[in-house]
Amino acid sequence: MIEVLISDFQFAGIAEIVEILKLNSQYGFPEVDGPEAVKRVEACGTAVFLVCETDGKVVGVVRGNYDGSRVIIHQFSVHPAYKKRGIGTALVKEIVKSFEQRGAPTVSATVTEERLPFWRKVGFRKTKAFVGGNW
Repeated sequence: MIEVLISDFQFAGIAEIVEILKLNSQYGFPEVDGPEAVKRVEACGTAVFLVCETDGKVVGVVRGNYDGSRVIIHQFSVHPAYKKRGIGTALVKEIVKSFEQRGAPTVSATVTEERLPFWRKVGFRKTKAFVGGNW
């Protein structure tokens, strides 16, 4: 595993985050993942927004919200060149820990079928719930 630093998001890293999302085909809605949206997320007291850096470069991101009862992780992405190095696992463990410290009894995540094996590996299980949207 490479040496990584996980910290709260800083707006200066937005270009690197957008690049990671685009490389992973996760940037379909700039209005919810782009720079202006990120400013709103950063100002939101219920959100946890973490980045992972190695060698001074942002290589992963995770963010979620806690409504006082439930947590949903709705963005998670690792730069393709840095996958399979423990970065994703470290990000998930850190955000879960952060929400647990806030009192969250459970943490859920929006997950695609192809990413389900990773989420199972880090302790999540598939439920019957699904995410719908108005987009």
